[in-house]
Amino acid sequence: MGAPDFFIGLGVMGTPMARHLAAAGYRLTVLDLDHALAERLAAEFPHVQAAESMAQLGAASDIVLTMLPSGEPVQRTAIGPGGLIETLKPGSLVLDTSSSEPWFTRETAQKLAEVGIAMVDAPVSGAEWGAVAAELVFMVGGADADVARVAPLLDIMGKARFHLGSVGAGHIMKSLNNLITSVTFMATGEALLAGKSAGLDPDVMIDVLNLSTGGSWVARTHFKQRIFNRAFDDPFKLALMVKDIGIALKAAESTGVAMPVAQEMARQWREIAQGQAEGASVSRMIAGMEAREGIELTPGRG
Repeated sequence: MGAPDFFIGLGVMGTPMARHLAAAGYRLTVLDLDHALAERLAAEFPHVQAAESMAQLGAASDIVLTMLPSGEPVQRTAIGPGGLIETLKPGSLVLDTSSSEPWFTRETAQKLAEVGIAMVDAPVSGAEWGAVAAELVFMVGGADADVARVAPLLDIMGKARFHLGSVGAGHIMKSLNNLITSVTFMATGEALLAGKSAGLDPDVMIDVLNLSTGGSWVARTHFKQRIFNRAFDDPFKLALMVKDIGIALKAAESTGVAMPVAQEMARQWREIAQGQAEGASVSRMIAGMEAREGIELTPGRG
């Protein structure tokens, strides 16, 4: 399918996303700090090549897709020393699906545009299972023509895409989405702890919520699956959620909109995160709340 595309970042999300593109017939060159991940994917598909470094990119790729932890590594990859800006040809495009800071994204896009390289930001919602099932939701920012150019790739990796505005708009939407998720997650945890203390079974409480107005994505996908069984194993990292909360609040601050509920919730998330191990799952936020209250959210009446 035309020139080979370049995929940078083969972690929890990046590997299944790249796998879908490869299965659809796209010729890919893949790169990750853990070279074994790239080699493993290349072994699955004859038209996937594992790169040793970005220097291998040269002028061969039309589109480079990044899935990295935040905007800073994306910016270094794109416009830093030895970055994509030094090798990509004019007319190529960088598609960033990371959860990046919109101000980094706009700075990066401006520098790339100066040498004729376009940029689209398309962060995702759907977690690891959504990436594996190709059911991600993409929140997209960029010029109309650039978004149309990457649309076929997004449609292979996800179930929906929404064009929200110019470059950076996707990352604003992603941070606000995670802000809402984090408020809901903490509020649900507080309610379950109160219910358990009052003698209610949290397992049954979740059943009620999932059929009632208090239900949510986190109620459906986290508590029975990761909390009540004590697994605390969501692959999304607690530190990344705290980062996304901060991005959302900074973006909102620039508009002058007051967010007192979110500000207090962010303080609570930061406080709990400080008491968890480095690399802890986002599920450990509930463990921190349990420790603070001296209550475990296990099935059964309190």
